[in-house]
Order: sequence, then structure tokens, then C-alpha cells
Amino acid sequence: MRTILLGPPGAGKGTQASRIVDAHGVPHISTGDILRANVKAGTSLGAEAKRFMDAGELVPDEVIIGMVGERLAEPDAQGGFLFDGFPRTVPQAEALDEVLVTRGVPLDAVLELVVDHEEVVRRLTGRRTCAGCGRIFHLVYDPPSTEGRCDDCDGELQQRADDREEVVRNRLEVYREQTEPLVAFYEARGQLRRIDAQGEVQDVTDRVLAVLQEAAGTATS
Repeated sequence: MRTILLGPPGAGKGTQASRIVDAHGVPHISTGDILRANVKAGTSLGAEAKRFMDAGELVPDEVIIGMVGERLAEPDAQGGFLFDGFPRTVPQAEALDEVLVTRGVPLDAVLELVVDHEEVVRRLTGRRTCAGCGRIFHLVYDPPSTEGRCDDCDGELQQRADDREEVVRNRLEVYREQTEPLVAFYEARGQLRRIDAQGEVQDVTDRVLAVLQEAAGTATS
């Protein structure tokens, strides 16, 4: 199963990605992990990426794509893969397509987790993290027994800076601006599958796995 997972912050991509990986036995590939691994290993691409990172600049697409190509050549990716958070732009998608064509491994599906943006705001602004042990609570969906205190260590519960409403809304706007062209790109190719990502987590997982099963059948027919 060769899949790309798209969705705004707070859509549940991390949860659904782990369940897809467990169900299909494929590696979960993110560009952040690839970057860190290459920099740590001191590869030529990692050294080039570090030069940009140290200067506070974005790592160029060609460097990222080079790392992606090498990652897809590793043994665990031969049976499939799940990209999460990549590609982010149409040029990245076009470059990835060239890599996949070269390797003879076309995508099976591009999944877009669809969530109402007001629901995303509720999900993210309600999160609280324990300053002591790091446990995450939610004021609505998983509240602590004592307001403002962690159930496990009695540490103070804090709101992360990037979970404040104005920051969340800005992140959503950036995502919309970046991703709408990407969604249109994959939709025009007939590869996009939209999935309702609201409701119980298991219900969303059931929808995701059903769509992947359908996509796999289409790819082999």
C-alpha cells in the first residue's frame, strides 16, 4: 500500500497514520524524520540540509526529494509506504511523482482527512499538557479530575503556545493556502479520497481502512 495522508492540524493524522501502518505493515515516512536521520548520520544530503537549517532557511525541495528517493530505496519500503506531511506543495508532488515513476511504484491513494475548521479549533485549543510528566488532557474530551492539575503527578496543566486560538487559526489558514492546490492536483489525477475525520476515532479508522481496501482493489484490477 503506497499512500499519502493529508489533513489540517488537529485532524488526527498521527493517530490514523499509526493505525494504517499497523494494518498494512508499511513504514510511516515523514520528512522531519528523514532530515534528522540524514543530519545525524552525516550523509552528504544531511550535510547540505544542515547548512540551510543552521542559517535558519528552508531546506530546498531538491534536497528533500533526494532524501525521499533514498528512503524509498530502503528494504522496509519495498512493500509500500505512508507519507505524512509530504508533499506539501504541487512542485514537491510533481518531484515525488518523478521519483515514483523512476522506481515503478505508483501511488495507490491520497487520503484527505476532512474536518470542519471550527472543530479543529475546539480540539486544539482545549488541549492541556502537564508541565511535570507531559501527559495531555482535553478540557472537553478528556478533562482532569481536578481543574488545572494532572491526574498522574499533580503537575500544572499548561496550554502550548501553538494551541492558542489565534495561532491555531493562522495554522489552518496557512494549511488551506498550501494544500488546496495540492488537493486539486491529486483530485485531477483521480487519486484523491476524502474521508470524514469527525466522530469517534475508531469510526474514522474504519472509514480509512475501508477506503484503502477499495483503493488496493482498484489498483490490482
